[in-house]
Amino acid sequence: MMDGADYGVLAPAWAGTAAASLSSDTAFVQAMLDVEAAWVQVQADAGLCSSKDAQAVHAVASAQRYDLALLASKTPDGANALIPLLGMMRELLAHDGAPASASTALHRGATSQDIIDTALMLVLSKTLAQVQADLRSTADGLAALSQAHRQTVCIARSLTQHALPTTFGWKAASWLSAILDAEKQLETASLQLRLQWGGAVGTLASLEQFLAGNHTAATTSGQLSSQLAEHLGLQDTGAPWHTNRMPILQLGSALGAAIAALGTFGADVLTASRPEIGELSEPREAGKGGSSAMPQKQNPVRSVLLRNAAFSSPGLLSTLFTAAGTAVDERPDGGWHAEWSALRELARLAAGAAFHGSFLANGLSVNLPAMQRNLALGGDAVLSERLATVLAPLVAGGKPAIQALVRRSLNEELPLRELLRAQIPAQDLSDAELTELFDPEGYLGAADRFTATVLAEYSARKELWQSQN
Repeated sequence: MMDGADYGVLAPAWAGTAAASLSSDTAFVQAMLDVEAAWVQVQADAGLCSSKDAQAVHAVASAQRYDLALLASKTPDGANALIPLLGMMRELLAHDGAPASASTALHRGATSQDIIDTALMLVLSKTLAQVQADLRSTADGLAALSQAHRQTVCIARSLTQHALPTTFGWKAASWLSAILDAEKQLETASLQLRLQWGGAVGTLASLEQFLAGNHTAATTSGQLSSQLAEHLGLQDTGAPWHTNRMPILQLGSALGAAIAALGTFGADVLTASRPEIGELSEPREAGKGGSSAMPQKQNPVRSVLLRNAAFSSPGLLSTLFTAAGTAVDERPDGGWHAEWSALRELARLAAGAAFHGSFLANGLSVNLPAMQRNLALGGDAVLSERLATVLAPLVAGGKPAIQALVRRSLNEELPLRELLRAQIPAQDLSDAELTELFDPEGYLGAADRFTATVLAEYSARKELWQSQN
């Protein structure tokens, strides 16, 4: 049976995760219904309609009572889903025998953009909370890896090539640092979850007119807006943002940053999990990573999905920025409409990626022998930067001469130690001192200090998270 629901069959990064339900069409329709019902309740609390009106609207404010496929088919008629939804709501009110005043109070003084923008904020509120929870779990896993491997020496790669020694602890701390930054951006962005309430063109003219003609009303439109925002759990900035799309851009950018941070983590794991490198491997999970044709394969699917999300998000961000940068009038002709699916898909990708990132960070396997083997592959040349700095005063020609010896060692496959020993008298540099210069553990710079700095930041953030619970 074809039901038209979006299950995410072609979106594996978020399919089957909490994002699928938190940002589904049903969730969005329910959010629109919640806004409409809350608005009538606020009016009832202010004596602008009866409690029976509010109860009647609440009774029809359930997405389960609507044919969403029919709703979607009617959406092109007004270029948004709220217009046909209002018609369906009023039909249900009549069907339920609600007083006519309930239909009058429904949507009073509001416009489609008020409901849709506010509903998107409600959907994002729940989705952002899930993203943050999973990012924090990801941070927990990376912090544990970083702490456990502060002294694990491995090769650092630059432009795909072996570069210098580093520690895996610092590598994990670098991933952690990005995740912490992304989590903080999302926390800041959550403050942009605002009520949008401005009426037809952002002046609330209809509501102001209604209140002016209602001599029993002892309230202002500003007070009503504040009460609505409080009822919905959103911020009230005191003015509508129908022409100011910065809240959308800030939310989208924060979601994109989270996806990018997770994408870098996933890409590094993918590289390190190649069999010829073999330094890392994903946790083996039943039903995960199998191949349809090759039984021996264990695909790194969690990392693949992080990379999938990272590839997908920039185009969505571009849509949001293009829509904001070309917005016109008091309601853009197409730009506003383009925001909806782009913002929702960014939220879905971020939620899905954070979910998979959490599993990956907390189950990643580290292959110490492979790290040692790969570090040794570079031979003595991986310490050439150190050698050039320390030994330049002892060799005629200085650094250029040392660099020439390194190139000769590589080209002619000659031991670099022997070439240096032939150039530097023993009285200037003993064999023990030369051997020490070739010890990768002695050339880690400030890696451990940087790791400690990131771990300290994590600990501080962790205390903050715990205090918020």
